[in-house]
Amino acid sequence: MRPSGRQTNELRNVEIEIGVTRHAEGSCLIKMGDTHVLCTASLEERVPPFLKGSGLGWVTAEYGMLPRATHTRMRREAKNGQSGRTQEIQRLIGRSLRAGVDRVALGERQISVDCDVIQADGGTRCASITGGWVALRLAVNKLMKAGDIISDPLVDPIAAVSCGIYGGQPILDLDYPEDSEAGVDGNFVITGSGKLVEVQMSAEGSTFSRPQMDDLMDLATQGVSRLVEAQKGATA
Repeated sequence: MRPSGRQTNELRNVEIEIGVTRHAEGSCLIKMGDTHVLCTASLEERVPPFLKGSGLGWVTAEYGMLPRATHTRMRREAKNGQSGRTQEIQRLIGRSLRAGVDRVALGERQISVDCDVIQADGGTRCASITGGWVALRLAVNKLMKAGDIISDPLVDPIAAVSCGIYGGQPILDLDYPEDSEAGVDGNFVITGSGKLVEVQMSAEGSTFSRPQMDDLMDLATQGVSRLVEAQKGATA
């Protein structure tokens, strides 16, 4: 039995509220159970120096957690410098979002997606990717409405979900009590058409078999399919 009482293939309750900030070109608040992340997308008519003159656009991301997003207060990284964990997560978010973008169609401009964790209960990187795509979608919609781009550069939705083995069972969408005790923990980034972008898997005290890996992949694919429907519902 899972601590939350959910079925092994059951997501936490998903809510995506759009237009939550006044100034960003795209924004949403995504809630995956008790994990809440504010995602904003900002348009800039420039690209990093290494892309100048290439005709290619760029999508990048930054990630952070508010001091009381967790059970005890954390010190602000703006004061102490980014941790290795933060750098790894924001690079993952950027890589993931770019996998669904036609950078030629985007044109020589940059969209920066900021993911700020307001409350953490496991799966913050996955919620950031899923919500980050919604913010990105809204920002691109604004570009298209203004006629700044001709064709839609977002070729395939991107979403992410965690899966793991808890109490000997493969389960979908781990919350913190499960994540902290799981024997195996993984994050799956998958496109709306079912293609893999990135899989992060590790044994946390016990090894896992190929059939168990296949079970986790099946759960992740099901979970991402539901998340993509939630993304589409929020941006329709």
